[in-house]
Amino acid sequence: MIEKKELTFVVFVLHDLGQHWNMTTPEVYDILNSTGILDDYIIKFYDVLHTLGKEYLVEDITEFVREKGIDV
Repeated sequence: MIEKKELTFVVFVLHDLGQHWNMTTPEVYDILNSTGILDDYIIKFYDVLHTLGKEYLVEDITEFVREKGIDV
């Protein structure tokens, strides 16, 4: 079960990616969920990822999504 701090972080990441990708938060969620990035990366590695800066997170996750074959 996801903890409140992890959920807060996920919302933060979804919002920031949405702004960067010019997408709605639900659109970003769908991409991250369908590729497994949400559960297998963002939530799984919360302890490390939440210590990183916003710009780094956006760049890192954007690159990861592109590696999955999705153009954002």
